[in-house]
Amino acid sequence: KGKTAGEIAQFYMEAFFKDLSLLSIEKPSVVCKATDHIDDMIKLISRIEKNGFTYASGGNLYFDVAKFPDYGRLAMLRLEDLKAGARVKIDEKKKSPHDFVLWFTKSKFGHQSMMWDSPWGRGYPGWHIECSAMSMKYLGDHFDIHCGGIDHIPVHHTNEIAQAEAATGEKWVNYWLHGEFLVLAKEKMAKSAGNFLTVSTLIDRGYDPLDYRYFCLGAHYRSQLQFSFEALYSAKNGRTGLMERVARIREEAENTGAGGISDTDDKAIAYLKSFEANISQDINVPKALADLWNLVKDASVKAASKYSVILAMDKVLGLQLGTAQIKKISLSKEISDLIDEREKARKNKDYKLADEIRNILKERGIIVEDTPQGVKWRKI
Repeated sequence: KGKTAGEIAQFYMEAFFKDLSLLSIEKPSVVCKATDHIDDMIKLISRIEKNGFTYASGGNLYFDVAKFPDYGRLAMLRLEDLKAGARVKIDEKKKSPHDFVLWFTKSKFGHQSMMWDSPWGRGYPGWHIECSAMSMKYLGDHFDIHCGGIDHIPVHHTNEIAQAEAATGEKWVNYWLHGEFLVLAKEKMAKSAGNFLTVSTLIDRGYDPLDYRYFCLGAHYRSQLQFSFEALYSAKNGRTGLMERVARIREEAENTGAGGISDTDDKAIAYLKSFEANISQDINVPKALADLWNLVKDASVKAASKYSVILAMDKVLGLQLGTAQIKKISLSKEISDLIDEREKARKNKDYKLADEIRNILKERGIIVEDTPQGVKWRKI
């Protein structure tokens, strides 16, 4: 590409955050770059070394897994059951095939463009230390939740735990949330497999990025989700229908002049409590989405209360339901004349003619409703 590693990283970082915005994903309050935290990594490695969990070999500094008795507990692995060389080529410099590098000065990559000075020589950090160092810098030596894909469990997260707890001597993370794969025809979606799709791909095919978000909300994060354009099309229709319903609820709420949820709106409050309970139970988004749909369809809940609860739910779902509006559709002169003719018949109390015109309009895909605010119409 004729660009530096930093320029390439910047390009993809900007593309990544652009996609996050399109998908209605909030940007983190702290966005940290590994290359800005080399000193933090060196400090963490020094703590691990001081506690006796390292050894130097062939110019690199390794973590000695044998000195960490709980190694593999996250993945429920036993060292004696792990096969050497099953994942990567065996490194002859290691005491054990399960040991991992904390700091490289020599590796299979002979022309590294990004290297830093350290107590162990000029080089660069291992593949795992950056994550522990940055999370500990901003969240402390002990924090609640660490996320990642399920493929991180046996190696990356297992090694993160080992190095963090070797440094502190205490438990590092309370809860681990691992997302399952998005799959295509039972294969993991991956760039290397040539089946990698981007948000831009979906937009080019006529989909709103929020159609994809709605599609993802239909599966629990610990369940595999199989992607197909047929499934995405169904999600698009589902989201479109939801937005149309919410738009009508919003209009009704605004026309009644009421706002918010009162203490007497027991049904509305019950829907919100059920939603919160499902979200709190291991982030069960599919059930929470069902709560939203049940509320939207419940004609016994006042529009104002219903709309307030919808907005509260959407703080989690992120479907931008507050932007839902009834689409203004232009009518042909013929249809407009029929609506005017029906209104004149109603004013002249010729209800038979008014009903006949209403039926004609319905046959042509237009529903006409008489409301206290005047005549309303919509397409079927």
